[in-house]
Amino acid sequence: VMAGTVTISAFLALSLTPMVSTKLLRHEKSHTWFYRKTEKFFQNMNSWYRGALDSFLSHRRYAFVILASALGLIVLLWITIPGEMAPLEDRSQITINTSATEGATYEYMLAYADDIAQIVEEKVPERISYTTMVRGGTFANIRINLVTPDKRKRTQQEIADQLTVDVRGKTKARAFVQQQSTFGQRRAGMPVQYVLQATSIEKLREIIPPFMDKVMENDVLEMADVNLKFTKPELRIHINRDKAITLGVSTQNIGQTLQLALSGQRFGYFFMNGKQYQILGELARENRNKPLDLKSLYVRSSTGEMIQFDNLVTLSEETAPPQLYRYNRFVAATVSAGLAKGKTISEGIAEMDRIADEVLDDSFRTALAGDSKDFMESSSSLMFAFGLALILIFLVLAAQFESFKDPFIVMVTVPLALTGALIFMWYFDITMNIFSQIALIMLIGLVSKNGILLVEFANQRKSAGLSKVEAIKIAAAARFRPILMTSLATVFGLLPLALGLGEGAQSRVAMGITVVGGMVFSTFLTLFVVPAIYTYISSEIKKNSDENKVTVA
Repeated sequence: VMAGTVTISAFLALSLTPMVSTKLLRHEKSHTWFYRKTEKFFQNMNSWYRGALDSFLSHRRYAFVILASALGLIVLLWITIPGEMAPLEDRSQITINTSATEGATYEYMLAYADDIAQIVEEKVPERISYTTMVRGGTFANIRINLVTPDKRKRTQQEIADQLTVDVRGKTKARAFVQQQSTFGQRRAGMPVQYVLQATSIEKLREIIPPFMDKVMENDVLEMADVNLKFTKPELRIHINRDKAITLGVSTQNIGQTLQLALSGQRFGYFFMNGKQYQILGELARENRNKPLDLKSLYVRSSTGEMIQFDNLVTLSEETAPPQLYRYNRFVAATVSAGLAKGKTISEGIAEMDRIADEVLDDSFRTALAGDSKDFMESSSSLMFAFGLALILIFLVLAAQFESFKDPFIVMVTVPLALTGALIFMWYFDITMNIFSQIALIMLIGLVSKNGILLVEFANQRKSAGLSKVEAIKIAAAARFRPILMTSLATVFGLLPLALGLGEGAQSRVAMGITVVGGMVFSTFLTLFVVPAIYTYISSEIKKNSDENKVTVA
């Protein structure tokens, strides 16, 4: 969109604008009252700028101090500002997901969901409706639809924070409050999803408890859970093979006996009164309710003697996960967690990495899933896009200026703009998200034009025979008003975005504040730093193209 808009704008500026100007513009013998009232102000501003520029150029070495400070601030703020995929938008919808331990009944989960629904009725008067859905005996969710933001005093985030505090008091099961992410699929998981990968399920069983203890104690993460739970009761039968061989019983016979007694295997059908019935083989319910009932089974030996199971096997009650998970061919467990108030997904991932370094050994691997994976993938592409934008702009300017020095002078505006943008982001508590990242890339092109205006006109003055110092002074004074006009037009055009007017403004605010901050900061410093750098880097004489012609005698 931006590329298309700029292309069309450039075409119209070079073609239609001159044509229309010949018809609409006319020579005025006298100026309007508005011009007479305001022109003195602009002339005084221009005079002040010329004096300030002369003073700055007499101490031009401070330009390098400003650039070094800007680069230092960029590094510091880039590390300090937290990151996320995108700011949550107020979509007037909140979901409360709940989960119970393995073995919970449907009635148990329904009663717990009713308790949560009671909290919604008492604490969320802004609701339009809510829907409760119970899935099996272990999962339930409540989806709350709110009135539009202009009809309520509390934001969606404030309501979600209140519900998060209230549902913690209901301890029959686990409940966490979720808001739909701005991008991505409608996932039911937490924003932070950290995958632990191991070579065996036993290693995961051993490491998950200490890992979860660290996560639960962390101040950045909250409502943590893991999908791999060892909660399913399991009875393991250990065969004493030596004793079985001595008594003439094979392991195959033991396995077949257990299958016939417990599996409910179908042996056939029979018809009675015109209806077909299945023939299933298994012990009666009262004979297999307890684990010890298995020891009362008998198996026939090779000699025909009936041997009781108690002489052949030992039983042990253990727990196992109801479902196994794999990730990249490894057995895996995904640790999910919400974020404490005021924390972002980048801080959550950093805490997970820190805990992994403390708890896991070298045999484990980690990965990200869900919104965490989306965030890291989008963040990794930012530096590539940013670097590519710088290279392309530099190459285009080098071709236009037919020099590598002039583009470098123009690109001095970029760190100044980034510094201003990051300062505004830090001050207004804007995260490093996809919208602010797009704004930073846009800034490269927007602020470069100020440097181009100065350098191009200064080169023209040098071609007329002026020294580079005089040339840049004249160029700066002449381009002062155009630079202010274009920069102020950009700033005022983006003010509606920065002020966050209208619904769903969270995303627009990030872009608006970033661009406005970069433009304001860069415009002011460009008017001083670029001329100073120009006097250092630019050559003293700009040769005319006529000097390159070969004279033939």
